[in-house]
Amino acid sequence: MATHVVENQPPTFENYNVFTSDRALNDAIAHLSPEASTGEIAELGGLAGRPDVIALGFEANEHPPELRTHDRFGNRIDEVRFHPAWHALLRHATSAGLHGTPWQDAQPFAHLRRAVKFYVWGQVESGHGCPISMTYAAVPVLREQPELAEWFAPLTRPEYDPRQIPIAQKSSALCGMGMTEKQGGSDVRANTTRAEPAGGRGPGREYRLTGHKWFCSAPMNDAFLVLAQTSGGLSCFLVPRVLPDGTRNAFAIARLKDKLGNRSNASAEVEFDATAGRLIGDEGEGLQRIVEMVNYTRLDCTIGSAGLMRAALAAAIHHATYRRAFGKTLIEQPLMQNVLADLALESEAATVLFVRVARAIDDSARDERAAALKRIGTALAKYYVCKRAPVVVGEALECLGGNGYVEESVMPRLYREAPLNSIWEGSGNINALDVLRILRKQPEALAAWRDELAPALGEPRVAAQAKRLENELREADLGEAQARAVAERMAQLWQAALLLSYAPAEIGDAFVTSRIGGEWGRTLGTLPRGAALRAIVERATAG
Repeated sequence: MATHVVENQPPTFENYNVFTSDRALNDAIAHLSPEASTGEIAELGGLAGRPDVIALGFEANEHPPELRTHDRFGNRIDEVRFHPAWHALLRHATSAGLHGTPWQDAQPFAHLRRAVKFYVWGQVESGHGCPISMTYAAVPVLREQPELAEWFAPLTRPEYDPRQIPIAQKSSALCGMGMTEKQGGSDVRANTTRAEPAGGRGPGREYRLTGHKWFCSAPMNDAFLVLAQTSGGLSCFLVPRVLPDGTRNAFAIARLKDKLGNRSNASAEVEFDATAGRLIGDEGEGLQRIVEMVNYTRLDCTIGSAGLMRAALAAAIHHATYRRAFGKTLIEQPLMQNVLADLALESEAATVLFVRVARAIDDSARDERAAALKRIGTALAKYYVCKRAPVVVGEALECLGGNGYVEESVMPRLYREAPLNSIWEGSGNINALDVLRILRKQPEALAAWRDELAPALGEPRVAAQAKRLENELREADLGEAQARAVAERMAQLWQAALLLSYAPAEIGDAFVTSRIGGEWGRTLGTLPRGAALRAIVERATAG
């Protein structure tokens, strides 16, 4: 019915390079790692902006995974079936080396380049980043156990092989983790899953696990790092889905979680019944082994949140550029400029912080200061950036009005994803408390953070806030109830120092004036008079 002409609607946001159009990201790389090669990142950025690739993200979420506990003859199979879009996304991600590849990449800045690619590609779709991230984080744990060397090469090859076959026959592999249980959640010391030696006892030997895991993401991965109790205490095991003889390991999937978001990815409840697993490290070392893995997945949570912010911001600016209201495009409206500029500040601050932490990972193998900065930086960034993502995405969604609340827009999916990274790998409280523990037990980490602030202490507002925080940190009675406040202020000061050093003056000044100087409201879009709103928005414009 030709009742009207469609007008005043923005064109579809596609056919742009997600990487090259991100000025904040490119400037961060140029200043923090100017020698890093970005050709492969630009190639991935072009792929991420293609219409057919953007469609994969929608399709993978519109067709969530399905559990098949038995085949048609009644045999137990415990398989999860995924839509072809899921497999296509994983094939692109592994081909780009987003999983274990950096651990065998001899080129400079392997981890920083991988972090940037994870950020760029994650803007297509978040759910498939889970198995990619867990595989990346598992490799440094597994390579410390010589008896498990057969897993190293498949986990690092830039290929995708979803077949359920023995690892010796796989061209590539993905790894997951199983930590939390019903009764404990983040308190993994409360785990009740037991592991008994199948023969000899000790590192690399086979044990039999009996118990459950309340959350096991991506249950079709080839293996999982699993925590279980032994006579020596909480221990870490590699549990394969398929045994060397080709038979299925005892890995029963009870059900898939019906989640708020992250719908493309399967999160399962699983049962172990004399399930074969091989001990990593000594008995009783499970927590320290899994913490090593979690430190890397926490960084990926930070990167994922920064990517969600950037995707939402880019979509909001695109909409505002073409949509007209009250005689002007939205982007010309002063109040909308304030909102978009505030969103852009949050996005750029998150971006430069994750790039800095990723650079510290590259440097940590040969630099003790970088290793200390990586430790506290991961916890700070995970806490604060992941807390900001839901606020930023929610405000960006509102920029599209009712259109932003409709599933045909990408905004509802981004909004559902936004809270998850703050929950995964330790909730906000866990990470904030981790910051306090680091401050108390690792003075070298606090010293490394201070060094990061030093170049910005010539800015009076930064210097005053840093001094105030230092005085509080010296107080003996600084307790757990202040953990979030401490982590927030440390992260904001670090972001301010980075932006003052590497971003245009209008970015650094607006961030310091609002976040550090206090000339800011309790909602986004409250930047003070004098902020260079249009210049900030133009810098953040993609496409």
